[in-house]
Amino acid sequence: MLIPLSSLPAINASLNGGSAALLACGYACIRSGKIRAHRFFMASAFVCSTVFLICYLYFHFHAGLIRFGGQGWIRPVYFVLLTSHTILAVVIVPLVLITLTRAMRNQFDRHRVIARWTLPLWFYVSVTGVVIYWLLYIAYTPIGAPA
Repeated sequence: MLIPLSSLPAINASLNGGSAALLACGYACIRSGKIRAHRFFMASAFVCSTVFLICYLYFHFHAGLIRFGGQGWIRPVYFVLLTSHTILAVVIVPLVLITLTRAMRNQFDRHRVIARWTLPLWFYVSVTGVVIYWLLYIAYTPIGAPA
């Protein structure tokens, strides 16, 4: 790979942050009736999240487990955040696929029903991904991170 393995966590955080920004823009567009712009932003968020998932899996396949180096009160906070993020990251994949499929099939009533759940959960997963990166790699020294 041309990108050093140690650069992937920052790239992944950027992809998560980008996805969150695109989701927010997509939401703003649909609320103001800009359907074409909404489609563009949501499709872009999907691509961004897909690239993130590929890079994330590649990184952890090659780097293995990275342990949180924080101690004291931040440790349980980090693990509660990580647990909620991980569970919802698994849940969000089928929700996103169903939501996008309904939109592409012009099933907008059914799309709206599930999108009301998908958007906030997807946004939460994207934002907490950035927070987890910051806690794991910036605020505290990770244990087992590739050089």
